[in-house]
Amino acid sequence: MLDKYQSKSEHLLIFCQGPLAEMPETYRAEIRQLDLFADMEDSNFETLMRGTYVQTFPPRIDLITEGDPSDFLHIVLSGSVDLFACWNGRETSMATVRPVSTFILAATIREAPNLMSARTLEKSRIALLPSEDVRAVFDTDGAFARAIVRELAQCYRTVVKNTKDLKLRTSLERLANYLIRHSARAASSEFELNMEKRRLAAFLGMTPENLSRAFKGLEPYGVKVSGSNISISDPDDLARFAKPDLLIDDYST
Repeated sequence: MLDKYQSKSEHLLIFCQGPLAEMPETYRAEIRQLDLFADMEDSNFETLMRGTYVQTFPPRIDLITEGDPSDFLHIVLSGSVDLFACWNGRETSMATVRPVSTFILAATIREAPNLMSARTLEKSRIALLPSEDVRAVFDTDGAFARAIVRELAQCYRTVVKNTKDLKLRTSLERLANYLIRHSARAASSEFELNMEKRRLAAFLGMTPENLSRAFKGLEPYGVKVSGSNISISDPDDLARFAKPDLLIDDYST
């Protein structure tokens, strides 16, 4: 089965650590528990797993490139992956994918080019499911198809929320709400940023210089920054300024 897809993933194999690995049982169980695969027929799940392999990649390795065909559905089993896009010499971070979750699902189902590129942020173990197998099972397994529709609907709503955040808020408001969301997920008013500031600036639609000024602009609202450590001494005051909104802000982990 691996030989069928060897040429499509040859550029990745140069950077892989160790030989291609068949799917270990522990990873099969993790994947099976994902909402995307939880209710599908056992036989169809086994069909997908027979064509799937797992590989460990070192940091800063490009996994896919925007504009290329979507040969595989990727599942992050460990580590983290940056989804990013480039245009006219500029690059921006779109999202960070952490275990256990998929990326490039829409391109896989539509047999369309990737709209984003992806690279590992750290040593990461990735499962690769051949896209044509995913599409074949999508056509025959109703539960799997419904799960895909639900996941794509959630992705669409996330895109709408991100667009509202970028278009309706100033840079200072975007940063304030990002910190409030991060604080809520950490369940603490003191936490570590989960990405470097350059990537955070890109994610929030800012330059690194504007991000630095924005952090200073939030000091009157109780925000203190020391490296990657953030502390919020007056969360209520910050919230009054930021005006978080459940129709924009996603507090899920």
